[in-house]
Amino acid sequence: MINEVIKKNGINYGVMIGIASALVTASIYAVDLNLFTSWWVGILGLVINLTICIVLLSKTKKELNGIFTFKDAFTTYFIAAVMGILISTTFNILLFNVIDPAAKDTLNELIIKYTAGMMQKFGSPVAVINETIAKMKQSNPYSTIELIKGSVFAIVISSIFGLIFAAFFKSKTTQE
Repeated sequence: MINEVIKKNGINYGVMIGIASALVTASIYAVDLNLFTSWWVGILGLVINLTICIVLLSKTKKELNGIFTFKDAFTTYFIAAVMGILISTTFNILLFNVIDPAAKDTLNELIIKYTAGMMQKFGSPVAVINETIAKMKQSNPYSTIELIKGSVFAIVISSIFGLIFAAFFKSKTTQE
């Protein structure tokens, strides 16, 4: 059975992560869709999420009087990460498939242009660039199915971060 402090904090901070992610997405959507292709926006989102997770683990460890096993630390992080990802994915599905389906087409075109430009900068052959663009035009990264697939990938990546954080925040064992 999961400790109530772990469950409560995981859920509360997961909701915070999800809301923060949805607010960042909504802000970018409202300001300029081109920001979705900016590298610094991705870094900003990652920093916000990691900061919230560090606060979550620190607070939970303190509430557990410093007795924080690796499993408890990972469970706390995992609950928060999954909650945040589910809220964020749900928001993205609603935004790009219900509220403004045309935005996903615009974003796909922006991403294709950005990718082609980056490939040209790195000296990729024209044939490879054309093949990549053709494949990208066939996909729809903001469809409901693709967003759900992306959320599964995000949970896997978050789990890796969770293992690292759990190792860092777990209680130090005292052996005599």
